[in-house]
Amino acid sequence: MISSLRGTVLHLEPDSVVIDVGGVGFSVAVTPDIPRSFHVGDEIVLHTNLVVREDALSLFGFETREQLTAFLLLIGVTGVGPKSALGVLSSLSVDQIAQAVTAEDDAPFRRVSGIGPKTAKLIVLQLAGKLQASPAAAPASGTAAGAGTLAGQVVAALVALGWSERVAADAVAQVTAAEGAPASVPGLLKLALAHLGPARPEQTGV
Repeated sequence: MISSLRGTVLHLEPDSVVIDVGGVGFSVAVTPDIPRSFHVGDEIVLHTNLVVREDALSLFGFETREQLTAFLLLIGVTGVGPKSALGVLSSLSVDQIAQAVTAEDDAPFRRVSGIGPKTAKLIVLQLAGKLQASPAAAPASGTAAGAGTLAGQVVAALVALGWSERVAADAVAQVTAAEGAPASVPGLLKLALAHLGPARPEQTGV
């Protein structure tokens, strides 16, 4: 089992990265935020899971153990394959997944490409009690539960512009944590857009 990789980025795609580890290049399927965060030549460490199929060996990689744990829990749900699990983690953070499960809200999962209503309900049922959100976590849905808060309104605006909820929530969390962050939606939205940089929404996995 290949449980982690540390090496140099050789190549980047929107949904994968090739890592040089001791002269061997490993192709790893990843969430879209990783190709946005690294460049060719950077050192990278990923927590990985090797999925063995009759016709392929596929590596899936994550920046944190929490993401890897969530991935393993998701692929244990009936009807959720590795690509669908990666899709969930591309759209929602681990905290957002945990909050949706705790609230028995399958709506965030139904919005993920490849996840139907039945599978979304199974995710909520089978992950119950297995994931814990951090105390300071953002709401599971920036367009629903968090829409009434300042940060939630900014997340909703970014989602409307085409970014995924996970990318939007992460960006808003970082800019609101900065000293002197504005206390208005336009001000926070401007900062969040600057933080996200020139990448188009479709490059973030939407």
